[in-house]
Amino acid sequence: MNNMNKHKKILFVGGKGGVGKSTSAAGIALMLAKEQRKTLLVSTDPAHNIGDIFHKKLKNSAKEVYPNLFAIEISPEEEARAYINQVKENIRGVVSSHMQDEVNKQIDAASSTPGAEEAALFDRIVSIILDEGEHYDSIIFDTAPTGHTIRLLTLPELMSVWIDGLLERRKKTNENYSQLLNDGEPIEDPIFQVLQHRKDRFAKVRSILLNTSLTGYIFTLNPERLPILETKKAIEQLKKHNIFVKTLIVNKVLEVEVQDPFWKNRKENEQAYLKLIEQSFLEQKKIYIPLFDTDINSVSLLEQFSLKISQNEQLFLSM
Repeated sequence: MNNMNKHKKILFVGGKGGVGKSTSAAGIALMLAKEQRKTLLVSTDPAHNIGDIFHKKLKNSAKEVYPNLFAIEISPEEEARAYINQVKENIRGVVSSHMQDEVNKQIDAASSTPGAEEAALFDRIVSIILDEGEHYDSIIFDTAPTGHTIRLLTLPELMSVWIDGLLERRKKTNENYSQLLNDGEPIEDPIFQVLQHRKDRFAKVRSILLNTSLTGYIFTLNPERLPILETKKAIEQLKKHNIFVKTLIVNKVLEVEVQDPFWKNRKENEQAYLKLIEQSFLEQKKIYIPLFDTDINSVSLLEQFSLKISQNEQLFLSM
């Protein structure tokens, strides 16, 4: 591929668990790195596979796993702890010292509620896109299985609405304080400023996620009933939020001629599902990857997998 400028800056790779989503994300990242694009591969899937593929121990900070290719495996637990510490830091000095311990207890209690790790994970993704992204030509996100991916990608919209509500309530509170305690003069409110800053960052990220010239979305699936149904549902849900999946990677396709009755029957079923994929995803372009005779467990095998993707140059450039 010579038209590197046509590639999206950011790609999100999603799909049902077990279909080869992480392999697809790693294969795309490897392909871009081989084109001399400085690439960052980010795993947001709690069941990380990227480090296993490259035989490297990965952490929350970027590590080079191949020339021009850097990888991160985000730990939701670590991000949640850092997120909570940042919240505590933001309110330090805003509340009186004798209230600080009680406020910290409330924050610690909130950190164990459902969605806390997801919010922290999203904050890290925001940071990668807005703060770290300028150091890379391409960023590939290997997301968690489908349901998590949908929640993750729709969070900017949902959290912006939530913060709007907080800002409005905070504004009214400040106006009341100004009238009662400050002779009508506006008062400084660090919490309002923090909320406004977060709102601005969410707005920037949402703009990037919806910008089809910058960001692309890919789903990986196998020619089987459940992955097809789940992918179709996911595409429809994301479309409601103006996020459009343009390309599918259809993985583990039986291409060789088979005579064994078991494999012959399996291939017949597969042909029916491949036909269903063509009928169900008329708006998406498809990249078909053959079934390898072993799992993709080394860089050399990943290079072969990546080559299959790069052979679909025009399809890939349209993502």
